[in-house]
Amino acid sequence: MHARTRDAAEIKLSCRNVWKVYRDDAAPYFRKDVSTGDAGRLALRMRADGAIPAVVDVSFDVHVGEIFVIMGLSGSGKSTVVRCLSRLVEPTRGEVWLDREDLLRKSARELIDIRRHKMGMVFQNFGLLPHLNVFDNVAFPLSLQGLPASECNERVGRVIQLVGLEGRERSFPRQLSGGQQQRVGIARSLAVEPELWFLDEPFSALDPLIRRQMQDEFLRIQHRLKKSIVFITHDFLEALRIADRMMIMRDGMVVQVGAPADLIINPADDYVAEFTEDVPMARVLKASDVLDRSRAVQPGMPQQSADTSVEDLLPLLAEHREGISMMRDGVSIGVVTAASVISVLAHEQHHRAGAGGARPPERGLDRERP
Repeated sequence: MHARTRDAAEIKLSCRNVWKVYRDDAAPYFRKDVSTGDAGRLALRMRADGAIPAVVDVSFDVHVGEIFVIMGLSGSGKSTVVRCLSRLVEPTRGEVWLDREDLLRKSARELIDIRRHKMGMVFQNFGLLPHLNVFDNVAFPLSLQGLPASECNERVGRVIQLVGLEGRERSFPRQLSGGQQQRVGIARSLAVEPELWFLDEPFSALDPLIRRQMQDEFLRIQHRLKKSIVFITHDFLEALRIADRMMIMRDGMVVQVGAPADLIINPADDYVAEFTEDVPMARVLKASDVLDRSRAVQPGMPQQSADTSVEDLLPLLAEHREGISMMRDGVSIGVVTAASVISVLAHEQHHRAGAGGARPPERGLDRERP
């Protein structure tokens, strides 16, 4: 899924020029069209007037089956953006399209139906009902849909198994660990079989070990279900593990959108660079970034996914010095060798240190990209 080209037909959610201004009457600020170049100046004027522009002219797309991560420091506007997308907070201005339908034109009744059947939401606060056990907590949104009991039971059992809580169905929230409670929240959200999934720092309250385990569970679930996901975090290493693409925000505005490797290698400004400066390049680059085009695939050569991180490839390359064939959709796209990895890592480190000037647009031993 990483680094795949997607066309407009695969766009699940589209956010266009969305603003959220906290002021009794923000309409006078928008008496004329606001160009992208004017948005920052307009936001400054709002603040000077005592208004709070929490989201400033934000635009992005989320593709089908994509994990789109939004990150930024506290107060950057990332959580407000997600609440605007679901209309838990009403945008002041802009457009939000889901499956080519304008969500901002939906009635309250239509919006409730969309949230019940198309959207799933998981927040930092697990929001479990303390008087209901695990099974009934997961079943709660299905009961609101009026789902038949047999279908409800089947679906609840399936998602409880999916998040690894078999045997705890009759346990109450107070009897569960923080990680287990988070799994219940995820299961409850998944039970409605959402097409679009919003997750607002769902793992931030967990200790590091459980957090890593939950990230693994999340990726395992996504590998099976292929949801369209908007995921908020302030942890760049977490974003790096899960993101197909990322958007970094500051002061309510979009600073940069791109694949994690693009943000690290070509940060838009010092703010983005600060997020990424301590990230090892071996964790960022994928196998497809370090192909050795001069090496042909040999019969019997071991195979790995082209989306495997270089960090995970290194121990394999120590065992297979002849190289490893990189596969995408069942077809080899080339070979990675220890030499190709070393060459690209050295080049990228040189570039990040500022000694190499502008980075060539492609990577690999012969600078060709797959």
